[in-house]
Amino acid sequence: MIAAGRQGMATNPSSGGSMTKRELIDEVVKRYPRLSAHDAEAVVNAVFDSMTEALARTERIEIRGFGTFVVKHRQAREGHNPKTGALVSVAAKRVPWFKAGKELKLRVNSKPVPTSAGEGSDG
Repeated sequence: MIAAGRQGMATNPSSGGSMTKRELIDEVVKRYPRLSAHDAEAVVNAVFDSMTEALARTERIEIRGFGTFVVKHRQAREGHNPKTGALVSVAAKRVPWFKAGKELKLRVNSKPVPTSAGEGSDG
């Protein structure tokens, strides 16, 4: 897997401050010019596919300095139809859940990130 590097990824202002999958692929090509756009797309797709498959198996994904992805189980419950207010039965389901790591939280808030490898934890 290719590491994103230490500098933050720029977002496209025209996309409302969000980064699309295509922009992520373009960023990988920019940072790793030896990769073709086709190869970068294959790498990004492979990473996302691997993560999706792991979560489908209810495996935990931990990316140090970024965060943790887990699958949580939601119990069946009674809900309300927002339009009519009528009670509806909501089935039990599994949902993906993400918890940002300490380094990501610091970077998002433009705070200094500790440089030693063993400092801090993901929470």
